[in-house]
Amino acid sequence: MEPNTFILFGATGDLAKRKIYPALYNLFVDGKLPQAFSVIGLGRREWSDESFQANVEKSLHQFSRREAKDAGLVKDFLRVFRYSVLDIDRKEDYLKLLKLTESREDELRIPRNRLFYLSVGPEYFETIAANIQVSGLGSADGWKRLVIEKPFGHDLQSARDLNLKLGKAFAEQEIFRIDHYLGKPVVQRLESLQQANPVIQALWTNRYIANVQITANESVGVEERAGYYDHVGAVRDMFQNHMLQLMMMAAIHLPHDSTIEEVRFKKKKVMESLELLQKGDVVANVIRGQYKEGSVQGKPVVGYTSEPGIAPDSMNDTFIAAKLQLDNSYWRGVPFYIRTGKRLKEKSTRIVVEFKEPLKQSLAKNDDGITPNLLVIDIGPNEGITLQLNAKDPEQKGAYKPVHIDLHASQENSPEAYENLIGDALTGDPTFFAHWDEVELSWQWVQPILNAFEENLVPLHLYAAGTYGPAESDALLAQDGYHWWFDSKPEQNNEISKGVQYA
Repeated sequence: MEPNTFILFGATGDLAKRKIYPALYNLFVDGKLPQAFSVIGLGRREWSDESFQANVEKSLHQFSRREAKDAGLVKDFLRVFRYSVLDIDRKEDYLKLLKLTESREDELRIPRNRLFYLSVGPEYFETIAANIQVSGLGSADGWKRLVIEKPFGHDLQSARDLNLKLGKAFAEQEIFRIDHYLGKPVVQRLESLQQANPVIQALWTNRYIANVQITANESVGVEERAGYYDHVGAVRDMFQNHMLQLMMMAAIHLPHDSTIEEVRFKKKKVMESLELLQKGDVVANVIRGQYKEGSVQGKPVVGYTSEPGIAPDSMNDTFIAAKLQLDNSYWRGVPFYIRTGKRLKEKSTRIVVEFKEPLKQSLAKNDDGITPNLLVIDIGPNEGITLQLNAKDPEQKGAYKPVHIDLHASQENSPEAYENLIGDALTGDPTFFAHWDEVELSWQWVQPILNAFEENLVPLHLYAAGTYGPAESDALLAQDGYHWWFDSKPEQNNEISKGVQYA
């Protein structure tokens, strides 16, 4: 890794404290940062270098997966941190930042390689990028890279507008759009799952697969994010980015030793093959929900419209389930079911591939309840990849039982998503970042859903907190003869939910 300067906008914020500083520290401990490395934190607070370093150290003790017990190691790490007050709109502050950056580069005798990490709201992206260009921060000899967090746009047009503006200061290959789901080790292993297992690669088609289910259950509510969340909902907060990225990773077919370009090309082809929904088709393929009062892990919780900062008549979606179809030779006829929501029964993220069951018809007389073969990819909170197959049960004559083959040895204290992604950004590897083509195609697919929600063409189903969402999401699969895997059977599955809101 080349020596460089890591320039962090939003250095006093929550994301920096919880994710970025611990990630940098763990990379440092693992020897994955260059010998000569500098971090310059920026924020509006009047901090000195010493107070900044003290706050970074505090974040390590609170949030690092490694205990920061080695005082000498921590001291060496903190030495690279400097702080500068910056008002995003003040051009003079960028000139001051330029002088500090050049001074540190000269002091460390390192090239003008600069990574700009924007840990700030998306409304500031354009202003910061423009000021980086105008001030000369991004025009020095050496490389420059821009790392930005979601959301990238609010809809298709705003995403295109933002991309056009960022493109005036940074080329596409210099822009790294973080989707932290792509940094999770088990998701990154999906790329090699087929390559390292020819049997799975051979089965990865519509000839053998019945359906694919991608679920991200969240047990939390809106917490302190009411002001943000009530304007985005589950469709923008989770579906357009994280869930569609997981779908791309599950659906791509990669040759052995695929290059970065091949991975991105294949992901783009997946999105291009995704059948677009017309606005009138949304109601038949998308379930929209909002949580009401209920109980999560034995504790009573209020409904969404009773949360602080949420209007009592809010029609915002806190749950979305959808049926997607890919029109290509590999997946034609295989439904992809995606769901995500807040205040659900448990916290879990997983991909389940259900294989067609050739034995089911022949064995129906002996065992109507035979379980299909499954490939289960647990992404969080526990990681694992398991192949579930049927085998003869020696204790029950003529019966079968599922056996499990572990394909992913979960490693204790394995790198977290931000470690992988920040490390890749520093080395210039964009494999697990969202390319603009993917972002644009994702917004194109989601836009008719946004339009239908805006016009209230899709009913808003209420579901009790602590369940798996509205029963209509179960019906979405049931009409095709399937069901969600690994859900315990909550009460609302017994009948279609009665709470339906229209404007």
